[in-house]
Amino acid sequence: MQYPPSELVLNNKGQVYHLGLSPDKISNKIILVGDQDRVDLVASFFDNTEHSSQHREFACKTGTYNGKRLTVISTGIGTDNIDITINELDALVNIDLKKREDKEQTTSLDLVRIGTCGILQPEVPIHSYILTSHAFGLDNVAHFYDIKETQEEAELNKSINDHINLPKPIQTYLSKATDELFDKLVSNETVEGITITSSGFYGPQGRQLRLKNSSNALGPLLTSFSKDNNRITNFEMESSALFSLGKAMGHKCATICLGIANRPNKEFSKDYHPHMMKLIKYVLDRI
Repeated sequence: MQYPPSELVLNNKGQVYHLGLSPDKISNKIILVGDQDRVDLVASFFDNTEHSSQHREFACKTGTYNGKRLTVISTGIGTDNIDITINELDALVNIDLKKREDKEQTTSLDLVRIGTCGILQPEVPIHSYILTSHAFGLDNVAHFYDIKETQEEAELNKSINDHINLPKPIQTYLSKATDELFDKLVSNETVEGITITSSGFYGPQGRQLRLKNSSNALGPLLTSFSKDNNRITNFEMESSALFSLGKAMGHKCATICLGIANRPNKEFSKDYHPHMMKLIKYVLDRI
């Protein structure tokens, strides 16, 4: 199959359009962060940096850490940006950009998101490392693709929906983290559970300021969910699309977040920077 210019969009340098990258600039091990400034934090641990670039909110650095070649890329906020990031990263390794054709041999990337999140369990302290076992999507990105849930994913998705009773127009999906990456990141320093990926920060996460929220009871319902030792641990805004699209393309995906707010306890971190630095090193040492 040949991809026309309107579908596989490249810039005048032949790079993927939004990321502004060519295939030789990235590693097969990629850390995804939302915040552009966090790219420099991750790269500060590198022994050397071979590439540095930025286009729009997509900052990128590639270098080595303890002999491992790594790339860190900022995605910005939201699953819409994850849709761009994952499709263009996949194109970099699995499409010949000059011929605009699929490569004969596919490449699998390791995609690890390091983010921040809101904790949904009152006993979990702020600055905990929240490792995602499954991502439950309140967004709609994966519904635009022909992606089938496994039986486990479909049953857990249904169980959560039966418990929380979302507004009818919201169609959710659920995707499991890749076991291989999850197993590398899990330890007695992590709290594991289901991550809720929201399509926004305020109303979609049950916050209410001046505009009345139709789902402000969502938080307690999420907190109280439990099935087969699965509980819901946190809110964030990227992992559902990362897991669903990334795995469907044959990539390995995981998310680990620093909890900077405890929603049931109405607490927020006063300074999470030193804890984020420790989390970054934790991930770099394990992937």
